[in-house]
Parts: sequence; C-alpha cells; structure tokens
Amino acid sequence: MSDRLKTEKQKMLAGELYLANDPELRAENKRACRLLRLYNQTTETEQHRRFQTLQALFGAIGEKPQIVPPFHCDYGSNITVGDRFYMNYGGVILDCNTVHIGNDVLCAPYVQIYTAYHPTDPTVRLTGRELAAPIRIGNNVWIGGGVIICPGVTIGDNTTIGAGSVVVKDIPANVVAVGNPCRVLRAVEAPAVDQDSDASI
Repeated sequence: MSDRLKTEKQKMLAGELYLANDPELRAENKRACRLLRLYNQTTETEQHRRFQTLQALFGAIGEKPQIVPPFHCDYGSNITVGDRFYMNYGGVILDCNTVHIGNDVLCAPYVQIYTAYHPTDPTVRLTGRELAAPIRIGNNVWIGGGVIICPGVTIGDNTTIGAGSVVVKDIPANVVAVGNPCRVLRAVEAPAVDQDSDASI
C-alpha cells in the first residue's frame, strides 16, 4: 500500500513515521484516557470492575490479571497480556505499537514499557512525526522496579531483568540481566515443565 493511502494509525503500527495528532489516534487516546480514569479510581474491593475495565481497554487479556493503580497507557488496544499478569504501582505502557506479554509475567513498581520514540534527526523531529516499534515479553518473566524497556525489544521466557535496568536490546530466555544498558549476567535453569509458549505471544 502506498504511504499516501495509509492512515496515520497504519503507519504507526508499521513502524513508519506518523502524526500522533491525527483525529483517529486522538479519539482512540481519549477513549483510553476515559477507561484509565475509571480504572485508576477503583478500590481494592472492586476486582471484578477492574477486570471488566481492562477487558475493554486492552486488545486481549488472559485470566487473573492484577494491575495496581495508578496505571497508564496510550491506547490500550495494542496491548496483549497473558494469564496471571501482575504489574505493581506506577506502571506505564506506551503502546503506540504492539506490546505482547506472556503468561505469569511479574512487573515491580514503576516499570516502563515504551514502544514510542522520536526521530534523532532534529529536522525530521520538528515536523511532529513520531515512530514506534513493537515489544515482546515472554512467559514467566520478572521485571524489577524502575526498569525501562525500550522500543523494539524482545525478552525471552523465564528471564529476570534487574531493578533499574534500561533494556535497549533483545534479552534471551533463561537468563538474569541487569544494568544500563541491560546485559546478561548469568544463565538460569528453565522450569522442568514447559509453559504454553503460544498462549499469548
């Protein structure tokens, strides 16, 4: 399809330069903001309401999710989450491209997952156009407090990302990785029983 025939949303999801102030994208962001406001106002006794709101917000969500408010995202509709997802206080997912999260993923407070980024060319940046690249997180991943996951990154199954890490490149399965930039520290043994790797990613 010619770039002239693509919508700004199609460009965004294709990883091409796009305008975030496009009317379609603004409307989808407003929808997300409304649902997030409702979600972030819920109490700990309203677990069913929280789940219903996440079902409306996300593209797909598995069983028994727990996201502790406050939580923020751009659209929600580009997020797919597996079973038993846990995200502690202050989580942020900038889902200008797709974010696929597997089963049994644990996120400590203030984890930030960014698909969005801006051009490094200052002339292009002045046009207001932006970019986004997809993120994939496997099954049984533990992400420590304050971790930043950058655009285009994939994290493999059973991996732990240490607190405060900045993940700028892919991290393989079955490792502990830490630092800025995040690097593999050591390998870990995978669980004896393989998880359903195609459940949500």
